[in-house]
Amino acid sequence: MSMNLRKQEKRPVKSIAILGSTGSIGRQSLEVIKSFPNLLKATVLTAHSNDELLIQQAKEFLPNAVVIGESEKWQRVKEELAEYPIEVLSGQQGLLEVVRREDVDCVLVALVGAAGLLPTYAAIEARKQIALANKETLVIAGALIMNKAKEKAVSILPVDSEHSAIFQCLVGEARASVQKIYLTASGGPFRGFTIQQLEDVSPSQALKHPNWQMGRKISIDSATLVNKGLEIIEARWLFDTEAIDVVIHPQSVIHSLVCFVDGSLKAQLGTPDMRIPIQYALTYPNRCSNSLKPFSFQDFPSFTFEAVNHDVFKGVVYARHALERGGNVPCILNAANEIAVELFLQMKIKFLEIYHVIEKALVKIPFIANPSLAELLETDIFTREFLLQHYQKI
Repeated sequence: MSMNLRKQEKRPVKSIAILGSTGSIGRQSLEVIKSFPNLLKATVLTAHSNDELLIQQAKEFLPNAVVIGESEKWQRVKEELAEYPIEVLSGQQGLLEVVRREDVDCVLVALVGAAGLLPTYAAIEARKQIALANKETLVIAGALIMNKAKEKAVSILPVDSEHSAIFQCLVGEARASVQKIYLTASGGPFRGFTIQQLEDVSPSQALKHPNWQMGRKISIDSATLVNKGLEIIEARWLFDTEAIDVVIHPQSVIHSLVCFVDGSLKAQLGTPDMRIPIQYALTYPNRCSNSLKPFSFQDFPSFTFEAVNHDVFKGVVYARHALERGGNVPCILNAANEIAVELFLQMKIKFLEIYHVIEKALVKIPFIANPSLAELLETDIFTREFLLQHYQKI
């Protein structure tokens, strides 16, 4: 009995709220937490609609609270967890409540798309450490988020493999010594394709990423290279520089590079496994050994690099345009891309039409030079409604 009491009294280094625990990043984050029971605890789990998996996760990890986004599923989750000391909340209000809990040290934002913005903002206001796997938050409201984080003395630790790599390369370096950041890209499933070859590609083809296991939305973004464009915007805010370039690296072993003013480059390498950057973010500033398959140079006898074909894959072009114009344009870009991806996955538009949807929004949606958070949220809604009306309701 005394041993059990000691276990209960021993507080983990970090109590984690995983927003989006049933998605790809969320599931892998729970694997990491499970590997470090004396360092990490999943205190909060949330899901948008996958109530079945959320219930399974809650019974295994015994968080203090769970949130199901779709309110009509709250009753079932509540009943299934009735025998457990787990608070069950629902909807966006539930998300905003759990990130402020006193038993939460770090909020891992693994929500998809614009859904991550308000919970991240609320978590920063509550002075929670942020492990960010939702690049759209900084795409939509980078200046507002980073200013709020500075005001509240909150650290934002990147979870994306590319931004984690950059973060690691910058440890111990003066930011003034950075000349340029290079984001690497695998090139996706259609690397080397011509416009003609892309005319009739299917969603199932676009979802087959050659190196990474990812969710549906980010897989399509990788195929269009819009994902790399969004990562440019994210990197601009995380690392306070616009000197960012993209290079195709098909092996996905060099996750990104930093070039310094003396011409030296630092790169972070590793097997393409998202559990590595997730672990780094959750255990930072420590490095912890794990049971993952170690890197082997024999598995990757050569590294190759290519330039991005901007005439075919326009994602980076859109991102640079959005950064140059500023204001609410990155928000428009993100909302338009989310709608375009959904239309493509539902086979209502072709692959190349994703770019047409984005272009239409960038031209038609009104520009706001210095938007407030409320105006950014309005821009997001207006862009989606405009496009859905034009392309018919999905």
